[in-house]
Order: sequence, then structure tokens, then C-alpha cells
Amino acid sequence: MLSKSLKLSFFILCMSPLLTFAQSANVIALKTEYLTNPIGLDNPNPRFTWQMDDNRTGAKQTAFRILVNTDSIALAQGKAVQWNTGWLQTSSSLKTYIGQSLKPFTKYYWRVDIADQNKVKSTKIKIASFEMGMMNGKNWQGSWISDNQNIQQKPAPYFRKTFEITKKIKSARAYITTGGLYELSLNGDKVGNHRMDPMYTRFDRRNLYVTYDVTNQVKASKNAIGVLLGNGWYNHQSTAVWDFEKAPWRNRPTFCMDLRITYTDGTTEVIKSGKDWKTALSPIIFNSIYTAEHYDARLEQKDWNTANFDDSKWKRVIYRSAPSDKIVAQALHPIRNVEEIAAKSIKKFNDTTYLFDLGRNISGVSKIKLNGPEGTVVKLKHTERLYPNGRADMSNIDVHYRPTDDKDPFQTDILILNGKGEQSFMPHFNYKGFQYVEVSLSKPLDLKKEDLVGYFMHSDVPIAGSVKASDPLIDKIYYATNNSYLSNLFGYPTDCPQREKNGWTGDAAIAIETGLYGFDAITIYEKWLADHRDEQQPNGILPSIIPTDGWGYEWGNGPDWTSTIAIIPWNIYRFYGDEKLLADCYDNIRRYVNHIDETYPTGLTSWGLGDWVPVKSVSPVELTSTCYYYADVVILAKTAKLLGKTDDFKKYTALANKIKNAFNAKYLNRTTGIYNKGLQTELSVPLFWGIVPDDMKWKVAENLAKQVEADNFHLDVGLLGTKAILNALSENGYAEVAYKVASQKTFPSWGWWIANGATTLYENWPIDAKSDISMNHIMFGEIGAWLYKAPGGIKPDENQPGFKNVILQPHFVAGLDAFEATHDGPYGKIVSSWKRTPTGISYKVVIPANSSATIKLDMIRGLDITVNGKVMPSGTFNLQAGEYVIELK
Repeated sequence: MLSKSLKLSFFILCMSPLLTFAQSANVIALKTEYLTNPIGLDNPNPRFTWQMDDNRTGAKQTAFRILVNTDSIALAQGKAVQWNTGWLQTSSSLKTYIGQSLKPFTKYYWRVDIADQNKVKSTKIKIASFEMGMMNGKNWQGSWISDNQNIQQKPAPYFRKTFEITKKIKSARAYITTGGLYELSLNGDKVGNHRMDPMYTRFDRRNLYVTYDVTNQVKASKNAIGVLLGNGWYNHQSTAVWDFEKAPWRNRPTFCMDLRITYTDGTTEVIKSGKDWKTALSPIIFNSIYTAEHYDARLEQKDWNTANFDDSKWKRVIYRSAPSDKIVAQALHPIRNVEEIAAKSIKKFNDTTYLFDLGRNISGVSKIKLNGPEGTVVKLKHTERLYPNGRADMSNIDVHYRPTDDKDPFQTDILILNGKGEQSFMPHFNYKGFQYVEVSLSKPLDLKKEDLVGYFMHSDVPIAGSVKASDPLIDKIYYATNNSYLSNLFGYPTDCPQREKNGWTGDAAIAIETGLYGFDAITIYEKWLADHRDEQQPNGILPSIIPTDGWGYEWGNGPDWTSTIAIIPWNIYRFYGDEKLLADCYDNIRRYVNHIDETYPTGLTSWGLGDWVPVKSVSPVELTSTCYYYADVVILAKTAKLLGKTDDFKKYTALANKIKNAFNAKYLNRTTGIYNKGLQTELSVPLFWGIVPDDMKWKVAENLAKQVEADNFHLDVGLLGTKAILNALSENGYAEVAYKVASQKTFPSWGWWIANGATTLYENWPIDAKSDISMNHIMFGEIGAWLYKAPGGIKPDENQPGFKNVILQPHFVAGLDAFEATHDGPYGKIVSSWKRTPTGISYKVVIPANSSATIKLDMIRGLDITVNGKVMPSGTFNLQAGEYVIELK
């Protein structure tokens, strides 16, 4: 008798088309540190990733070799001076560099050759590159300079320097780091298309520098460098409840820069920041990342950043100490103006007041063009909602602002015209959360709808997923979820783009899977977890907002929030199959867990905020926080095993069991299968985090479904319950119930927001709530991930992470006639697409080359299952890479 596995293998072989043995696979998507051809890296052991381009069924990489050289031509010929891995017999598509030591300022080329399932080697050569940056702080030649030390001075400073080139240029790189924000220009033109550089960090512990290729902007003649500095979070002049104006690092903005030029004769020259630079105040008379920007066009100095500008009236710069002694490369997807949004409508109240409506809520800036008399004051108030009379209403977003006077209105740019014809204005060092822009003028002007546009700004992470449903409401919910996710991604995940802009840990932990299914965001999270390591106290405590000036160590930072230190690295491992972030954070996770263990020796912890912003019912903080504590310990134990730390694995496995036993002893009624009072959060959170005993899961899930039905299939949860409830139902046999909750159109639900015009997710379930009513929050955004996991059925396999093996377990729920989810994982695009037919379900699956899938359809009973026409003996089976049509009849 053939075994079951051999039967399945036979079926799979039968359904595979004849292999074309002469065909060979190729490689695509070559990345270094998850970036395409990056420059300015500091990591001496960068990671290489690639994908196999092969649409044959069963396509698989069986071996690879990586070649690295500084000479691309020699590399194309197969010569590898820097590193040759030799042929490694593995299907892995991730490799960390361990060749000869990499050198600063050096460009390297690399290629990867692969062998396919037939041992046929790839023939098409594809070469990628990466370039090292400073690598060591001692390699900086520039000095930290500023215009003064006065933190109260309002206007933003200009800096300039001229230099002359007489030799032929081979390449030129600009390296710049600042305390604050900057815009860099060469010969009058802005360098790059980034916004809000460098990314926000704890400035007195770590600063980021950015590298630009400026080869084409440096002239073989006289040149000028221009630098404009903004305050950012470094010199926070606006006053709010978080006390950023009292930050220990606070100072007047400063920068350090090296412009490194390599000539064709092999020599190099560095134009650097120093005492020979000149400075003056700019027309930006005030800038605050928290409130807005004020610009007086009458103060413009035309061509200030060009070579022939007369700077004789400009002042000398001063030297400054570095904000920190750790300056590292900013190796991540930058913030950009990603999308231009035309105004949908304009409303004129009178000759001096207009309201522009973008038609959707965004994070970013507006840009206005207008022509008016000199001295005309233009105020642009940005809000998310309107008063009944149609005027801009910001009462929902300025609640935490504590201004000392009326000179810094919230989210209100101020422009003073110079009277020299049409001019445009867009803030340099600020962004906002808004849909409406109310423009008020000190003198009558005629404005048209085309005079104002919005720019959706966020970290420009590549799109990695898509969802499409037969129910338009689901598509709208997914669209709103993504808008809120991106609106809160600015080099770190934030809670909202208007009221706070803070890196609330709890919001980011809830949204991590939504982010990773939809976007290739690993570079942002790796940067943010470095911020975690900067902020952690020696005893393991983390603040509730990261980065922070010190606020948040005393409030909001229990395990239900600051479990980001464990949950995010673990999810990066699940989605990318990369252990690096877990290894980098291992000691931090361990110290965090040890602190809770020492503080709460019973295994139960009441440290935390609890189920934040609930609909109506309130669950015990101890119940939810202990579940998160348990999750942290489980992740720590798994990571210890992964990293070969055997003693730690045993220790934390025992601690996890202790927590689980203590929790169930207190909260679980084994007779009824109910936790505590049986509220939605009280049942779903233990189910989701796996703390429910195996023999009780069915009973607890049944009780959860009954409770949801008793609540008329509507939500009765807060933040933590929202993360858990849909998953707890779908993963335990109640996918239909979960979908009923997800697709509701009446209060309280995601659909209720959509029915009331939402294009983003809100902070509170009632749209007329008196507090906690930001209209662009990501904290209720788990529904985005759930759409991939439940109706889409796409899940990473923890035993073969990074979607090396894909779990495909879609739920064909009533209420949907069709559903499609796609995800671009490390091996390529996964497609899970189903639709109802007159006889059953047609399910299309695409499994990328060099991966596999486990199909789980056991919950579908009474239907025959065929794969590409072949009958399957069971509802769970494995498939090789390829395209399949699975019919359920």
C-alpha cells in the first residue's frame, strides 16, 4: 500500500506538465539590505536577497553562488575578487555577506547564479550593486556647524559654500546628517526627492545620515552648495502635553556634511562643512513639525544657493558639538510626496475665505499658487472635518496642543506674499493630517479649484499586496485601512498624522501584520526597533512612545503596548524569513521579559492600558496584559531555540507554562469554557494569543461566537479585542460569524465609518465621540491583515518562514461571491483567488517559484476537491510552485 504522502506526491506529479529540461531559470529582484542598488550603507555584512524567475510547475532553486567584485565587467565574466561563495546546495534566497572586508565609499557589484530543480544553471546574468558609506564616524571630515545656539530663534537658517572644480569628475557623493531637518541643493537645484530627512531618532543617542549621488549636479567649474535647516523634532518650539520643548537634546538646528568627489585620475577631494561656510536667515520665519510653517516671501533671496550669489552680507557660521557620538546610515525607504491629489471642490464664503476639499483624508501638505499684492497674508487651516456651516473644524485634533500665545495656530500655514507675480507655497519641514483646507486672506483674491493641490506624504514603501472583494464595502474598508497605515508611516509608525505624530507602540503592534501583508516595510521597522534599543532602560523598561524625549516611561507602557520589542521582530521573521532583527533585539526582549517576571512573580501582570477605547464593555487589564506577556515569553523562547540558546529556551518555555497555568487558573471556568465574564475581548484575546488549553479551544470559541451573536454580530471590543476577535473566530471554526462582524454597516463597525464618508480609519467607534476622535488612526487596522488571512487564506508557515512554504486556507464565507488576495513575498507573488460557480467554488492559486504551499480545505465538507482536474484524496495537501485551479463541487 502506498502511504498517504506518496499518493499525494503521485497526484501532484500527474498534474504537472512535462518539464522542459532545456529551459533554465533566471534571477530577478536583486536587493541589498532590502533596497535596490543602495548607496551609503554602513552594515559591514549586508544581506543579499533575490527571487527565482521561472513559471514552470515545480520550479525550485537547488543551489546558488554569489560573486562580488568592484569591477562590473570582470564580474560579468565570472571573476569575483571580493567574494565567491562557491556553489551552495540550498534553496535559500537570503545570504549575509562574509567576504573580504568592505571598504568605505566603495561601490561593489554582485550577481547571483542559481541552479534549478534539474540542476540546470541560470544563463542570464543580472548584476546589482551596492555602495558603502562612512562605515565609521572617524571617516567624517566635515564639522558640525550652525548659525547660533538660540533655541528660541524662529526663522530657519540658510547655509552656503562655493567651490571650484577644474578636473574631470568620475563620481560625486553628498553625505549629510543633521540635528533637525534639511533640504540640500547644488547649484540652485534640490538634491533628491526625499522629504523630511533625516528620519526622527533619539537625537542624543543616534543620528542618521543620508547619501546622495550628485555626480550630475556638480559642474566642472564654479559650484555652490545650499543647505536649509528646519527644526523637526530636534528643536520643538510648539508646546503640547508631551513636553518635547523640554527635550534633553534640544538645540538650534545643526548639520555636518561631506561632499566627496572622485576624479577620473583616481584622486578624491572632499568639500566639507566648516568655518568657511556662510549663513543667513531664510524666508521661513517659523517652522514646527507639530503645527505648521510660516513663510514671508518678501524675505526671499533669489538664487541664494547658486555660485554667483553675493553673500557678502551673510554671517560666519559657528562650530557645534555633535548631537550624539553615533552617526549611522539611513538605509530605508524615504518619505516622499507620493501622490498628488487635486481638490475635489472649492467653496467660496466671501472674497477672502475659501474652502478646498480634497475628497479624502491624507497625511501630507497642501500646495497653493496665487497672485496678490505685497504683504497679503494667506492662512491655510488644515482640518479633517467641518462645522455644520461648512467652515473648517479642528476641535477633534488640537485637544493636546497647549500654545503659549496665538502666534502658532495649529495645522495652519501662513504665507505673506511679495507682490512679484504668481507664486506657490508648500511647506518644507512640516506635514499634517487633513481633508479640508480653509484659505483666509487679508485682502480679497479670486481663487479657483485648481489653485490648491494636496500631496499624500509618507514613507515610500513598495506595495506588496492587494485585496479585491465582490462586496464593495470590503474594498472600501481595505482602502481606508491602507490610507491610515501609510498616513502613519514617517520613518517610524505613528498613531495619527495630525494631533500627535507620536510613535505609539500599541498602535504599531496591532497594525504590524496589516503593514507587512500590504507593503514591503522591513526597512522602516528595522530602523524603529533600533529606536527601541536606544530608548530601553537598563532594567528593561520601554516608553509607550518611541522615539521619546522622556515622556512615556510612566504611563501607557505595559506589555499590551510595548510588546513591540518582541512582536515586531517575530513578525519580520515570519514574513521575511530573516533572523537578523530577532538576533539584534534578543537581549532587549530578554531584559523586558525579565523585568516583568521580577515585578510580577505570580505570572499575572496588571501593568498596561488595557483594551483601549472600548465600545462599551471593559475587560480587566490583568487579563489582556497577561496574554501579551505570555506572547512575549513564547516569542522569546522560540527565538532562543532559533538562535541556539538552549538554556534560555528551557527557562522561558517554563516561564510561559507558568504564566499560562496561572492565567487559566484565575480566569478560565473549565466547566463553562468562559473567561471572566465572557466578554468579546475576554474570550478572543486568550484564543488569539494561544493561552487557551488545547482541549478547551472549541468551547471557548463556541462561547465567543454565542457572545457575538448576542451582541447582534457587532463589535464590543477596544483596541486589543479588535486585534483578536476576527482572527479568534476565523481560526476556530467561525469564519462566517467573523465576516458578519467585519461587513456590518451599522454602529459600531468599520462599515459604519465608511457609511459616514470615511476614507481612513477612525480612533473611536462613535463618529460623534467627545474625545479620542482623530479621523486618521491605524489602531483599529487589524482588519486589513484579517482580509489576507481569512477570506484570502494567505498565511506564513512558521516552520518555513518568509513564505518559503505558504499556508493557503481561505474561508469561502457567505456574503462574498468572490475574493482575491495577493502578496509579494520574498519568493514572489502569491495569489489566492476564489469565486462561486453554479456548482461550487473555483479557487485559483499561484505559488511563486522556489516555494511551496500547504492547502487546507478540511473545513469544506461534502464537496469533492480537484486540482487541475485531478481528484484529491483529502482536504489538506501540498503543492509545488506553479499555477493551479482547485475546484470544489
